Amino acid sequence: MIVITTPSGQIGHQVLDNLLASGEHLRVIVRDASALGAGARERVEIIEGSHSDAAIVNRAFVGADAVFWLMPPNPHAPSVEIAYVDFTRPAAEAFRKHRVGRVVGISALGRGTPYASRAGFVTGSLAMDDLIASTGVAYRALTNPSFMDNIARQVPSIASQSMFFSPIDGDRKLPSVATRDIASAASRLLLDNKWNGFDEVPLLGPADISFNEMAEIMSNVLGKEIRFQQTTFEAYKERFIGFGMSEATRMKNGLPSVSALIA
Repeated sequence: MIVITTPSGQIGHQVLDNLLASGEHLRVIVRDASALGAGARERVEIIEGSHSDAAIVNRAFVGADAVFWLMPPNPHAPSVEIAYVDFTRPAAEAFRKHRVGRVVGISALGRGTPYASRAGFVTGSLAMDDLIASTGVAYRALTNPSFMDNIARQVPSIASQSMFFSPIDGDRKLPSVATRDIASAASRLLLDNKWNGFDEVPLLGPADISFNEMAEIMSNVLGKEIRFQQTTFEAYKERFIGFGMSEATRMKNGLPSVSALIA
């Protein structure tokens, strides 16, 4: 039996869709069952509530062979440690108590870099991984760069202004990954009962790409010129203030991880 958290989220719903055809017994933890498609609701066992709630995860993890673990965004959290580690503590205890076989989690690249201990969401993600691994459960942390899907948030400005924006230099090549590829990797691991221990699985697109290169590709595909415009970090910060994010989560050490917003 496989438990899926965030089954209506951007990655979670794709994991659910992938596994519905597997024949596995699926159990989902969801705050509101109506967020699931009608077809899915008829084919899965539903536990309504938050997967930060000890009572909920202790119900959900009974008899679980595998768990898909994803942190929901919490833009109002007073610290990344609370957002990631404290949220996960009840689940970590439940993994141990119910002898869950395997856990596949969504995390971030960065372990071993000079900045890993002070890199905002990356730091929180890696601390969460360490907490889960400390329970002794077999764990695979899918470590990701920024999500390619984040560019879709700028569709309005691309459509109206033929422009998109970031404070990062337009010529700097960066790794990225599509959420459908993350969901595919998670699904394969959840169905595979042959692995054990703790390991990180980096997920990267086929090539690092700059924003200026993205603009050129968009121009070719759309048949009109699309330009990238570098903005200031202050303007970037103001954008996240508009999202209602707390100081800790919007500008922890300068540049928040946007991938956390769309999980």
